[in-house]
Amino acid sequence: MNIIQQVMEIITKSYGENLEKALRGSIHFSDMTIKLEEDFRRAAAMVVKEVLENVNDEIKESKGRKKEWYVERNNDEKTISTVLGPITYKRTYYVHKQTGAYAYLSDDQVGIMPHERIDLGLKSTILEHASSMSYQRTVDLIAHSGITSKTSVMNVVKESEPIPNDATELPNRKEETPSILYIEADEDHVALQSGKSTISKIVYVHEGRKPLSKGRYQLMNKRYFTALGDNEGLWLDVANYLDQVYDMDKVQVVYLSGDGASWIKEGTKWIVKSKYVLDRFHLSKYIKLATAHMDYAREPLTKYIRKGMKKAVFDLFKVIIKNTESESKKKSIRDAMTYIRNNWDGIQRQKAKGYVGCSAEGHVSHVLSDRLSSRPMGWSKKGLLHMSSMRVFQHNGGNFYEQLLRGHNATMTEARITKLDNRVLNKAKQVSGGVVPNVSFYLQGKKTGTSVVLKSFRGL
Repeated sequence: MNIIQQVMEIITKSYGENLEKALRGSIHFSDMTIKLEEDFRRAAAMVVKEVLENVNDEIKESKGRKKEWYVERNNDEKTISTVLGPITYKRTYYVHKQTGAYAYLSDDQVGIMPHERIDLGLKSTILEHASSMSYQRTVDLIAHSGITSKTSVMNVVKESEPIPNDATELPNRKEETPSILYIEADEDHVALQSGKSTISKIVYVHEGRKPLSKGRYQLMNKRYFTALGDNEGLWLDVANYLDQVYDMDKVQVVYLSGDGASWIKEGTKWIVKSKYVLDRFHLSKYIKLATAHMDYAREPLTKYIRKGMKKAVFDLFKVIIKNTESESKKKSIRDAMTYIRNNWDGIQRQKAKGYVGCSAEGHVSHVLSDRLSSRPMGWSKKGLLHMSSMRVFQHNGGNFYEQLLRGHNATMTEARITKLDNRVLNKAKQVSGGVVPNVSFYLQGKKTGTSVVLKSFRGL
């Protein structure tokens, strides 16, 4: 176990150098921590390399392996980029005596997939960084890992399926189900690489708001959802969430707020007990649009709308249009009038008991726009779909490493099509040109130098 001595030498040398410089006053505290991080990464990478090669050696010498697998090649090198840096190790390639299938048994033993070049820990770090900053900035932050191109980061983002809206653990609020639930929806307009644009949709559910400080509130138990063009799938996800998390028999009403877009109003067809409410921001926007050249008309128009005086509202619109000379301005006023007419019921529900308003503009900016549209860039539809799902997953409290690990384990389980019972091969199938068996049994009960060292560690 020479590796232990080598690691101790690295740590001891690093300690001595930093202490000497600190006593001379020639090193800053922050420089010290950066240097120690580099040294510890290097030492840890050496430990991982040694562990992988020792596992390979143990499997190679085991009786179980010799009974069922031939050695095809020795010392095949593989390099994996990790959070510790690139790790290059050697392993043995085998062929199964009965099936003729090929496998790196030691890779399977530690969960390394064929053709894997970036480990899950580094992938999760890449996703965390890339979901909040540019691909180039992500590369800069993980330079020690061996990843040096924006393309590599982009490939990590795109290589798996978009994260589903229900990927994070669902709470159980059935006992605490409130009488009123709130759904708010909006969209982010995003530029595509083709020169066109599309929209990324966001919906979130919450239970109302509580005050944090003067003029500041926090939404309670919020949950985000996203989609690009799939309205049906999006609202189905929201409806399923409500059904699984809440006791909907206890709910009296679900207020669904938005800017009047048809896809938002469509949600009332999917969400039981839902009533559409136009958010106040967009109402105010259209009132200002109609009265920009007639400030004195803004206050009475607003008052008539709030009091539900529908005839007075549209009579006033006619007066405003009549006293407007510009044809383009008349068109803007008519557009505002049509918008208010089409959303009249939703506007009046702003006064409904228990309605707390809508903050969708802020949420779409915080969750989507900050990464998707606040900088001049163009997205592919695939990249946009992945990034939108990543942003929502992260804001729902999702853990990228756990998500990747679930997918990895599912793949490994599917790949382990060789079933072993009492060390006898019962069945073997070919998948993607090879068999990935469970080889842990090879090492059980072995008394080797490695096992002696492990026992000594346990006694520490």
